[in-house]
Order: sequence, then C-alpha cells, then structure tokens
Amino acid sequence: MSANPEYSSPTHPQPKALEGFGSINRYWDKRMGLYAAKILPGEFYVSTHGEMIVTVLGSCVSACVRDRVNGVGGMNHFMLPAQHESANVNPDFTGAARYGNWAMEYLINAVLKNGGIRKNLEVKLFGGGRVLSGKGQMDVGKQNIEFILHYLDQENISVAVQDLGGMFPRKVLYFPDTGSVKVRKLKTTTNNVVFEREESYAKTINSTPTQGDIELF
Repeated sequence: MSANPEYSSPTHPQPKALEGFGSINRYWDKRMGLYAAKILPGEFYVSTHGEMIVTVLGSCVSACVRDRVNGVGGMNHFMLPAQHESANVNPDFTGAARYGNWAMEYLINAVLKNGGIRKNLEVKLFGGGRVLSGKGQMDVGKQNIEFILHYLDQENISVAVQDLGGMFPRKVLYFPDTGSVKVRKLKTTTNNVVFEREESYAKTINSTPTQGDIELF
C-alpha cells in the first residue's frame, strides 16, 4: 500500500508495522501530516513510531492503552463485552478480539511485549453509545461500558480519561506516543454505516474531559 501515492508520503517513509500488525489498514493522512492506522471492529493496533490510530465507534468501546514513559501504545475496538475461555473460540483467531476480554488481553500484552511496563500504563476509554433506539433493543453500549470499567477495576488499572455513553457515534483519533486524543461526535452524519453495523451487533448478541486530554474536532 505504501507504493500508492494516495496512501503514502513522498518525503516520509512509512514506518514498519510491529510484528503481527501488517494486515491493518495504514495510510498517510495529509490533513494531520502523519501516518495513520485505521482499525475496524475486532481489530487492535500498537505502535512505537508516532503514528495515529483511528476508529469510529457506536455502541462499541475502544480502550487506548500506552506506557506513558516509553511511548509505546495502542487501541482496540471491541463489539461485545466478553466471551468466556470455555466458549468455542480460538484465542489465536483475530475475530476473538471483537469480545472485550480478548481485546483487552491482546492489547495489553502487545504493549508490554513491545517495551511497555505495566506500572506505567495509561488507559483512556471511548464509545459505548446508545445508537440503536428501537423498542426492545438491548443496550449493548451500556453492557460494554460496564464490562470495561469492571475489567480495569479487577486488573487494578486506573482510567485516566473516559468519554463513554451518550446517543451518538464517535470518531476517535489517538496518538499513542503522546497520549493525546481527538474526538468528534457524529451528530449530523448522513453515513448509515455505523447504524447498520450496530443493527448487526444487536442481532449477534441476541442468538467532559479535562486539561486537553481529549480535543473535540
């Protein structure tokens, strides 16, 4: 992909992805002037290169986890709260990361594997909106929020910043080297992709920030 001028910079060579992340969609963001990795539901990405990580969240939740001293960090994007280890899922299959428990384990382990230290971890949380308002719809966002807060409490990991709940999808830009975040609430979007995705999630499950930590854009 880096050979395509639409996805690369002629003056800034694309940094090599860390082991295991070569399949993630990465591109040159002309507006921000740096390389970005776009993650979809069930994916996660870790970087040590000053890249930006981008995702769009409806009822899903993303945890942004980094070592605030060493600058290695990443983001996940999980769809559903948890799947127990006894369930019929192969933990080596990337689709398992659509569940919060696997997504958190994968992300934290990848940060630690690439130079992070557990005592230095900084966590910021986003998403969990109630974007489906149909009568009788299960509030997946609320379940995801309850899961992630309980998970981090059990792991004795504090939350530095959270922007959770509400009625709107979010676009999140995360910069793991600095920990800065830009969040846009998609209140007037005409793109139905997020809502259609949430409808699919619902079927599957049934069978104000401070001191510049989050910048609204």
